[in-house]
Amino acid sequence: MTPPPKNATSPLPPPVFEAEFIAGLKELFEEKIVFNLTLGLKITAIEPHQVRARIDMRPELVGHYSFNRLHGGVISAGLDAMGGLAVMAAIGARHMDELPAQRLHRFSKLGTIDLRIDYLRPGISDYFELRAEVIRLGSRVASTRMEFLAADGKLLSTGAGAYIVS
Repeated sequence: MTPPPKNATSPLPPPVFEAEFIAGLKELFEEKIVFNLTLGLKITAIEPHQVRARIDMRPELVGHYSFNRLHGGVISAGLDAMGGLAVMAAIGARHMDELPAQRLHRFSKLGTIDLRIDYLRPGISDYFELRAEVIRLGSRVASTRMEFLAADGKLLSTGAGAYIVS
């Protein structure tokens, strides 16, 4: 492999979010969006390129009582919420020149336009990991892809979403 030309610039590293921005986003996502609180969604990582969260299995989330299987609505709602969170992180990264409090006010018009969920395996696990990333962030619409995994890392469901951002 040949080295890059001397005048070539290396890509900039992704921005690092301030603790104030992460804390504000967690409060908004986990507490102020009450349905996320009902689902038990807890953020485990917020990065400009990917967000991750966890849902612990609880009896009130069971969809099929014979198999103690997670309700499909929990999966779709969780993935939809994660797609939105990924868009929030991407918008936050795009506007790093603003103060964290200013960036946190940019999400007021965010909403789901389209959502597709593919259920690949039954939702049986002690807890579930959810991941999402933004594929494209435009001035009006963002496209995302999401994953829903069991505690052992097995992929249970995937999702794709489009979100209005302005």
